[in-house]
Amino acid sequence: MRRQFFALSLMALLPLPAAAHHPMDGAMPQTLWQGFASGIGHPVIGLDHLAFLLAAGVLAAALPRNQAFRAMAGFLAAGIAGLTLHMAGIGLGMTEALVSASVLLAGLALLITKRVPAPALLLGFALAGLFHGHAFAEAVIGAEATPIIAYLAGLAVIQGGLMLGAMALARETSRARWLRPAMGAAASFAGLGFLVVALVG
Repeated sequence: MRRQFFALSLMALLPLPAAAHHPMDGAMPQTLWQGFASGIGHPVIGLDHLAFLLAAGVLAAALPRNQAFRAMAGFLAAGIAGLTLHMAGIGLGMTEALVSASVLLAGLALLITKRVPAPALLLGFALAGLFHGHAFAEAVIGAEATPIIAYLAGLAVIQGGLMLGAMALARETSRARWLRPAMGAAASFAGLGFLVVALVG
């Protein structure tokens, strides 16, 4: 189990170009189903987003359950706000670089401290959600209302599921000292790579 998770983490967090890829070959979602499928696909295909979600779940595992849920819900809510801002034409600067920085910071937090204070984690998750959501908006700008709503639902389902899954795994293996530093090292490595690509590319 340990070797499988570590290998999966390294594969998932390799610093490959991480633009907001589209699960339908760049096609704009036209239907409810296409919007939902696109929302499900984006956080998995975009390896920077996937890296953050896995690291975030492990970070949240150190908090009491209600505080962890609050932080993750804050990430999802801020993501909707970020997407809405982008669709309204309001930019947030170098979004891809900021998304990459969130991955790096999550990884460093896992390496540096055993537990991030709940208020700091809530603020960090909210800020990260804002930038991740802003980046996700690229896939649905110009789409109709129905696929956009379905896209948001898909994003919420997959992102919430990934964070909860990572948190559950971290709680179940709380006695295994390798999990937190392994995820921290993988996310830090990936985040740094993503950040270099975002700044240079």
